[in-house]
Amino acid sequence: MSVCAHLFPGQGSQYVGMGRHLHATFTEARAVFDQADHILGIDLSRLCFDGPVESLNDTLNTQPAILTTSIAALRALQEYSMESPAYVAGHSMGEFSAVVAAGALPFEAGLRLVRERGRLMQQAGQRNPGGMAAVLGLAREQVVAICTAAREESGEYVGIANDNCPGQLVISGATDALEQAMELARAQGAKRVIRLAVSIAAHSPLMTEAAAEFRRLLDTMPLQEPAIPIVLNATARPLTNPEAIREALGRQLTSPVRWADSMRWMIDNRVTRFTEVGPKEVLTGLLRRIDRTVERSTTTKILTGRA
Repeated sequence: MSVCAHLFPGQGSQYVGMGRHLHATFTEARAVFDQADHILGIDLSRLCFDGPVESLNDTLNTQPAILTTSIAALRALQEYSMESPAYVAGHSMGEFSAVVAAGALPFEAGLRLVRERGRLMQQAGQRNPGGMAAVLGLAREQVVAICTAAREESGEYVGIANDNCPGQLVISGATDALEQAMELARAQGAKRVIRLAVSIAAHSPLMTEAAAEFRRLLDTMPLQEPAIPIVLNATARPLTNPEAIREALGRQLTSPVRWADSMRWMIDNRVTRFTEVGPKEVLTGLLRRIDRTVERSTTTKILTGRA
């Protein structure tokens, strides 16, 4: 018997039109969008369905929009299938979708939490400008050495933010250090070095002030023991204790996303099938680079009858 896990995507998976099919087709998904509009006091549904893209890409809106679409997709999947996953995990902001999906946090609390997370990250980017870049085709050890050299040369921070899969790492840091690291990566033979369209240095020490404020907010949230173990970004291991989950979520803004390690842990612990629950097919693409032998599916395909 195969063991499955649900994966929830983070920022970057949004697009205008996301969730429209869910809203039109599934009663439970429609209820999630209606609830989000009421909780936030904005027409988040229309923003997801019709844009404009500039507003959807504003991190203040992006994070609640992705969480809402992901939970709507989950509710639709639950109408379609009664199967329960053995584990859940989310990539960066998607971790909060996973926490809601596991029953550790009510949807309303999760929605308000990511809305505030987006605001704090936006504010941190204004206080401490920085950026992020994807580095393709280099080993982790090479990228670590590159970041070390760029930090020493610039006197500013740059380091690995996301370890997504073999050959795909994301670095994050202050602008000058980031640019030096990007130049070094190109010089050392990276296949591609892509500056991401963000003005923040997520998952780095530049988020320290935002993380402190976010932890204070987290402390007020009604976290409870999840019904499903959550494999968290900061630990790459499953947690079920509410205070341990709270601590790991609090570290997330300043610590790297250990995505490849998280996937390998689940595969090593008999997970053979993964379903990406959310707007796109980003995480199944990463999974293909980690282990081609596991089964991969997405709610996008399952719920439109294409899988």
